[in-house]
Amino acid sequence: MQIHRPRFWFTAGCASAATAALALAAGCSSGVPSASSGSPARPTSSPADSSGQPSGAQAIPPQTSSASESSAAQAAEAVQGPAAVPTAAQLAALKAQSAEIARLTPEQMAGQRVIYSYSGLTPPASLVNLVRHGEVGGVIFFGGNISSQAQLTAVISRLITANEAATNPARDYPLLLMADQEGGQVRRLSWAGPDQSEAQIGDSATPASAAAAAGAQAADALRAVGMNVNLAPVLDVYRSPGDFDDQYQRSYSMNPAVASQAGAAFVTAQQDGGVAATVKHFPGLGAAAASQDTDNKPVRINLSARTLRSVDEMPYRAAIQAGVKLTMVSWASYPALDPKLPAGLSPTIIQGELQGRLGFTGVTITDALGAGALRAYGTLENRTMLAGRAGMDALLCTATNALPGWKCVKGLRQGYTDGALPKTAFQAQLAQLLQLRENLPA
Repeated sequence: MQIHRPRFWFTAGCASAATAALALAAGCSSGVPSASSGSPARPTSSPADSSGQPSGAQAIPPQTSSASESSAAQAAEAVQGPAAVPTAAQLAALKAQSAEIARLTPEQMAGQRVIYSYSGLTPPASLVNLVRHGEVGGVIFFGGNISSQAQLTAVISRLITANEAATNPARDYPLLLMADQEGGQVRRLSWAGPDQSEAQIGDSATPASAAAAAGAQAADALRAVGMNVNLAPVLDVYRSPGDFDDQYQRSYSMNPAVASQAGAAFVTAQQDGGVAATVKHFPGLGAAAASQDTDNKPVRINLSARTLRSVDEMPYRAAIQAGVKLTMVSWASYPALDPKLPAGLSPTIIQGELQGRLGFTGVTITDALGAGALRAYGTLENRTMLAGRAGMDALLCTATNALPGWKCVKGLRQGYTDGALPKTAFQAQLAQLLQLRENLPA
């Protein structure tokens, strides 16, 4: 995530290079308007307000058949191969959360996995209404949503109150309320710490101690306004001065051991302060050049599997051992790990590499679903479905400008009802996400 703006760029619709199978999965063709040129028909029970989000909260009745379920699943498999299967941790969570999940409609189950964004200083009434009815999992805040500590605190208090409404069957689970409070130049809460950037921490005499202090500062800042998740720290191991991470001092070091020590210390201190940490951008963007921004275009990281595992993934192993709660997966492609798909759409990388080889049992969260790197993967709805199918638990529905979160919800809900998203895996991912929220401060 960038520093002066939400580091996300959005386009939707089918790219001309997309395969026939992908177009089928996306449900689009050259004759169908893309998301950027017009909104799809919405249910009459949920008219949209001026924000572009439905103001109602009624579930959309699924219209499926065995034939449509088969075709949807086959189309998704043609793009990604087999879907990610539930992990042991997810199945255990599902067993514990089954009664709560049984109370949710498909629309609510989908909504509970989506992180919404919005424009301006006041959340639209439609978003607040969706929160009241259990169709929102969280909200991300950028600089354009924040004018002062008092203003932000009031906004978050309003969202928390809405989430506690009797009309919300998931009211016992706090919303995920998050921002990028990395430190240095990357601070959404400009009045608060960490003052030092990751580069300054890595260059200090005692990086682990400095990182621990920064993690505690981040936790204090976010808890003071009511947030409970930080999209930090960045664990990318940068390669050259001025590259993608280093140009904004977002990397601790070119030395993976230093990045490991500092990252784990930041994670531990921040989570001890009541704010869940998110390590990013797995399996690493440290080799990306300054112009290689997944917000704008596809990015290819041409490193060997050996280098990725011995250098770029090393800090993640340390953070996992420290108990990090969330991992954000990159939209870059890593041909040595998966020659076909971006990491965040790849069951091979998410399940095989992150969860399998490294043993991560926490919550996975996407980078922005509006990223230019995903241009070839169709509509926002389709991208969301493919990310969920790959094993991403929380779906970050944002871009340079706020995206209509209901489209991400629609993608998940349609995938759940038409068979593209296996139902047990879907519910197990949701259950693990609910368990994280259950243990966070309100």
